[in-house]
Amino acid sequence: MLVEVKVPVFSESVTEGTLLNWHKKVGERVERDEVLIEVETDKVVLEVTAPQAGVLASVNKNPGDVVESAQLLATIDTEATAATVPAQAAAESVAPPAAVAETLSPAVRKMVAETGAKPEEISGTGKAGRVTKGDVIEHLAKPAAAPHAAPARPAASVPAGARPEQRVPMTRIRQRIAERLKEAQNTAAVLTTFNEVNMQPVMDLRKKYQDSFTKKHGVKLGFMSFFVKAVTEALKQFPIVNASVDGADIIYHGYFDVGIAVATERGLVVPILRDADTMSLADIEKAIAEFAGRARNNKLTLQDMSGGTFSITNGGTFGSMLSTPIINQPQSAILGMHTITERAVVENGQIVVRPMMYLAVSYDHRIIDGSDAVQFLVKVRDLLQDPTRFLLDV
Repeated sequence: MLVEVKVPVFSESVTEGTLLNWHKKVGERVERDEVLIEVETDKVVLEVTAPQAGVLASVNKNPGDVVESAQLLATIDTEATAATVPAQAAAESVAPPAAVAETLSPAVRKMVAETGAKPEEISGTGKAGRVTKGDVIEHLAKPAAAPHAAPARPAASVPAGARPEQRVPMTRIRQRIAERLKEAQNTAAVLTTFNEVNMQPVMDLRKKYQDSFTKKHGVKLGFMSFFVKAVTEALKQFPIVNASVDGADIIYHGYFDVGIAVATERGLVVPILRDADTMSLADIEKAIAEFAGRARNNKLTLQDMSGGTFSITNGGTFGSMLSTPIINQPQSAILGMHTITERAVVENGQIVVRPMMYLAVSYDHRIIDGSDAVQFLVKVRDLLQDPTRFLLDV
C-alpha cells in the first residue's frame, strides 16, 4: 500500500516553507516516525516524519523547493522491502558527475554563476541526481577544507591580490529576523536607558547553594533565573512596560510571558516562559535548559515562540560590554544583559572592586514614558542587588 507523506499544516501566520535536504533516497528503508526531510519556515524548522514504515517509493519535491501546507512530498510503499525496489529507482538518485552541468535548472544555473560554485563538486539530491538550489546552499555553507588537505593547484589559479566574494541566499529564518527587526525600528519610537548592577549578592548566593541546588533539581543555578524573577516583579509595579500597542489602543497584559533570546546557527530565536511570575528558580532554569537544547537541534515549535509580553537577551555570553537591544514586537520593551566585569566602584566613601554588569532597557516611547522605563530598570537593579527580597516576597 502506498502512503502519502505531506507537508505539515502550518499555523495561520506561516504561509509557506522551503525544503531542506532529504535524509533518505528512493528505494531505502524508512521506519515509522523517522525524519525524512525538514521544512524551514520563517519561524522554525519543522520535521517531516514517516507516517508508516516501508520503503521510500517516490519523491515529489526537491530540496530548495517552496511548499505550502499539506502538499504531497513523497510516497512510502508499506509492503515493499529495500531489496525488492527496482535497481533503476535507486540509480536515479545519482547522476554521473560529467552530466551534472547539463541537468541544471535555469534557477540553479543562475545561482551557480552568481556564487562561483562548481556543479561537478556538488552532490545532487534531486531526481536523477540533479543539483537543486538546496544542494548549492548546503555546499556553500560547508567550511572550506584546511590548506594542507586541499589538493595542490597551480599558483596561477589564485592570482595575487584576488578579492573573492561569495553570495549565499538568506535562510527563511534570517529573512524573517531581518524583516521584524527593521519593522521594529520603523514602527516603534525606540529609546534605551542604561544602568549598572553589582552582581556580588547573586554570585554569593549561587556559590553558596550551587551544589545543593544542582543535586536537588538536576540543573545548575544560573544568572538568568534571577533576572527573570527580578523582571517579573518589576513588571508588576510598572504594568505599562508589560503592555503592547494595537492600533490606537494599549493592551495591558495581566500575565507575564517572558521571552528568552537564544542564539542558534540559523539565527536568533525567542522561546517563551509562560506565566514566569509563578515559576521557581528551578523551574526557570529547567525550562531555559530545555529550550536551549531544542533550539540547537531545531526542535522548537511555533507554539514555543508565539506570544510573549517582555523579552530578555544576554549579549554578555559573547562578551558584549554594552548594547541597545531591539524590541521584539508587538512587545514594548526588552532587557539587555551584558558581560560581568570587575570594576572599581565607590561604596560608603570607599573604593572597592565589585563584579559589575551594565543593564539596558529598550522601550517603545509611544506608550512608555522615560520615567517609567528608568524606574523599572532601577527596580530590576535593586532586586538583583538584594535577591532575598523577591525570594522571600518582601
